[in-house]
Amino acid sequence: MEINPDHLLEKIREAKKGSQSAFNYLLDRYWNDVYGFQLKKTRNEYESEDITIQTFSKAFNKIDTFDENYSFSTWLIAISKNIHIDQVRKKNSSIQSRTSVHDEERVYEIVDETPGIEDKLIKEQNLEQLLSDIKQLKPHYQEVINLRFFQEKSYKEIAKFLDEPMNNIKVKLLRAKKLLAEIIEARNS
Repeated sequence: MEINPDHLLEKIREAKKGSQSAFNYLLDRYWNDVYGFQLKKTRNEYESEDITIQTFSKAFNKIDTFDENYSFSTWLIAISKNIHIDQVRKKNSSIQSRTSVHDEERVYEIVDETPGIEDKLIKEQNLEQLLSDIKQLKPHYQEVINLRFFQEKSYKEIAKFLDEPMNNIKVKLLRAKKLLAEIIEARNS
């Protein structure tokens, strides 16, 4: 899909200012590119999704460092490639490194909009049908949806519970909500 470079640049600048809708736009626009790249490398859907989530998490964390003279998609792919290389190295290494609490606290935080209009709409859906729709998602998406909307946990609580960085949780929730909306839309059409 062709994208207007001026529109993309505007969204990147909005994301640099912390705009949640700009982050959503960039995630929706580039998810398939990054995921497809990783699927070719790993030949594993779960691992590809995990690396893609980490890619967007890291990209959103480092969005201020993006040089607007270069291609955003190339920047994302480079981040994704480096994450994959790091994972391969970790698998081949017997030493497990852990991120310190100090490093996690420095992570750039995407604004936690608790709860947004999407959140309220999801809760207002017919519960039985909604649960059926949620069951169509992959287990890790079901889990974050359950923790966020049914157990009403904050992003921070979910991150601690799943032992994952908060940005990963935010990206997973964005992706889970998008996939759930597609399932509901397909059912209603």
